[in-house]
Amino acid sequence: MYQQAGGKMKIKSNKAVIYLRVSTEEQVDNYSLDTQEEICRKEAERRGLEVVKVFREEGRSAKTIKGRPGLIEMLEYCRKNKKDIGAIIVYRLDRLSRQTADYLAIRKKLAEAEIALVSASEPTGNSPTEKFIETMLAGFAQMDNDVRSERTTNGMRARFLAGLPAGSVPLGYVTQNGYAVKDPEKFTIMKEAWELMATGTKSLQAMADHLNARGLREQRHGGKEHMLRQQTLARIFRNRFYCGKVTSKRYGEEVQGQHPQMITEELFYKVQAIIDGRNRNIGPTLGRRNPDNPQFPLRRLVKCDRCGRSFTAAWSKGKLKKYAYYFCQGRCCEGTSIPAETIYELAMKKLRSMSLLPQTIELLNAYLRRTYYHRVSSLQKRREEADEALKKLYTLRQALVEKNLNGVYADDVFKEQNKILEEKIKIVQITKSDSVVEKYNLKAITDFISAKFPDLSKTFDEGELEEKRVLLCSIFPSGMVWSYPGYSNTKNSPFYQAIFAIQHDQDAFGGPEGN
Repeated sequence: MYQQAGGKMKIKSNKAVIYLRVSTEEQVDNYSLDTQEEICRKEAERRGLEVVKVFREEGRSAKTIKGRPGLIEMLEYCRKNKKDIGAIIVYRLDRLSRQTADYLAIRKKLAEAEIALVSASEPTGNSPTEKFIETMLAGFAQMDNDVRSERTTNGMRARFLAGLPAGSVPLGYVTQNGYAVKDPEKFTIMKEAWELMATGTKSLQAMADHLNARGLREQRHGGKEHMLRQQTLARIFRNRFYCGKVTSKRYGEEVQGQHPQMITEELFYKVQAIIDGRNRNIGPTLGRRNPDNPQFPLRRLVKCDRCGRSFTAAWSKGKLKKYAYYFCQGRCCEGTSIPAETIYELAMKKLRSMSLLPQTIELLNAYLRRTYYHRVSSLQKRREEADEALKKLYTLRQALVEKNLNGVYADDVFKEQNKILEEKIKIVQITKSDSVVEKYNLKAITDFISAKFPDLSKTFDEGELEEKRVLLCSIFPSGMVWSYPGYSNTKNSPFYQAIFAIQHDQDAFGGPEGN
């Protein structure tokens, strides 16, 4: 048994190990690992101990034992060499743990192995008084840790209530001096993305492809940039931060943020409705799932009158060249394949027969102008009514928050009632939203109709593949029916039926007796 000079502590061996730890926030000169090691070696020299191994742990918190490989390695080393190791030297007791229970558990294990614990800056020993002081010091370390944690929690809540972000900010923003500000490179792109998403013409995957093509990237932990994915866009388009709000899952509350607002609440709720599938005016076009093959623009748009299945198309190899054919996927009419030229020319003939006369186009444009101005007028009235309803709902929600903070409503009651109010606000915002009307260029639309509708076959023939699909799907929403041979029983959309009914009426246009 090795007796330390002065008789204060009995150590079974003069061999010792040093354990050093510093957390990320403690990496300053007074707490650096090199400084700790120097002080611990001086203490070992003063006590006549020989240091056989040093365990260093940098950037590790002492709140728990987990996630501290250096400590676990040191304890395992002492267990295997307990006959030779007489002491563990630390700079301070809280280097081992800042939790009293964890510290006492480690202390007990060391005592069972007859390994002394030496602090280079605090009184340690085996007497009852010294053990009591050690326990008090461990308790002070935990109290200090708890106080810091409480201050951090209160500080984070204070930041939240002030409308400041507590963590990372979403795509389109950057953090400067604790505030969220516009990202000069990404803010405008993200704003345009919200507006594009509100049109209902893009899926989440299509939006991800669009933004990736524009060079937008997501920065994750570690600073590495990654391509945007569908899941990322789903999270982005649910984030209320973009409409000026700061929300917290921890507190279950929402406050007005201090950051620049990218979109209106109206636009936010419209995008939610589109994602949720609640907007029934936006749906997939008939040709959306068609393969992109411009050589077969009628694939899946032509239906078999016998089985109702869509036509597909393929090339057939002849002696001298290849030939294109359309045929029913169900093969209900064995051996019947229609040459692509035949089915295409008959489609063009049908479109030519459905082209609009000049007077019909003039009447249609007049109808559009009248409907547009009527819609704008009714929209203004509806928005005024919606604004009043929103004011009442926001007042109710604010009163609900205040009663929750004052303890009148329990958290579960608050969350339930707040969810009901949030759903009502969303419905009012959706009914209020009709911003797409304001984005219409009425003159451009009427000019388009005047240029494209006099000869629908020419418009179809000159259009791109997607334009051809949109044109046919707008006229024949259920597809064009092929009856071997030729088209028959093809139903037009109600809108086109109304237009053609006027066009084929024998009454004169424009007169008192006209339509």
